[in-house]
Amino acid sequence: MSNQLLQGKKGIIFGALDDKSIATKVAEKCVEAGAQIVLTNAPVAFRFGEIQKLAERLGCEAIPADATSLEDLENLVDKSMEILGGQIDFVLHSIGMSLNVRKKRAYTNLKYEWMQKTFDISAISFHKVMQTLFAKNAMSEWGSVMALTYIAAQRTFPDYNEMAESKALLESFARSFGYHFAQQNKVRVNTISQSPTKTTAGSGVKGFDVFFDYADKMSPLGNAPAEACADYCLFMFSDLSRYITMQNLYHDGGFSNMGMSPAVLDIE
Repeated sequence: MSNQLLQGKKGIIFGALDDKSIATKVAEKCVEAGAQIVLTNAPVAFRFGEIQKLAERLGCEAIPADATSLEDLENLVDKSMEILGGQIDFVLHSIGMSLNVRKKRAYTNLKYEWMQKTFDISAISFHKVMQTLFAKNAMSEWGSVMALTYIAAQRTFPDYNEMAESKALLESFARSFGYHFAQQNKVRVNTISQSPTKTTAGSGVKGFDVFFDYADKMSPLGNAPAEACADYCLFMFSDLSRYITMQNLYHDGGFSNMGMSPAVLDIE
């Protein structure tokens, strides 16, 4: 891949937490491809110190921002435009959290205040990010906004809990806001539906390792790794994908089109 793919482009990446994060891989590859970036995560994530180390390594700034707070997002966008010297070319939303999942609550016995928090953090934050960018006319023409999602938005994965509805809402926001952003200045909005990936967040789901192996067998190409997802994000941020918008793009080794695989049944 050309290391000049994002030459001169400027972006904000939400959600880099540690070296397992897809957002971390995206950040590394964007800088390699010639982009200038700003990293951001919730203030609590900064206590671990990993995001500051990543920023130092990549030669970029890291700004704490609670993605559910409009005030924090306005500050983030203003500071990012100041640091990067102009409008933003690409944004990655890689945010998801469910207290019900963390506390192992059954889907049939959810705490609704936790559910609302899940929706706010995992989905509504995406609308808040886009609305802030839109109001400030912060995105450059033909810019690209991406969010990471999962096929549980379309199909039932019982242990994914109310994160499934979160992802369905996230994908709907991409379609709806994608229209308005295209009208404003041809900005594209898409979601990438990624294979199960061994990230800190993903591994918190009950039975993840067993499911990871199942998905790997069900996918003709195997599960797509985080590095490959980062490559897809780079393509989506680049000018090569400028007429793709309002799409949910499966990046899953073919899993989404499979009914049954002999590999799962151990059939030769």
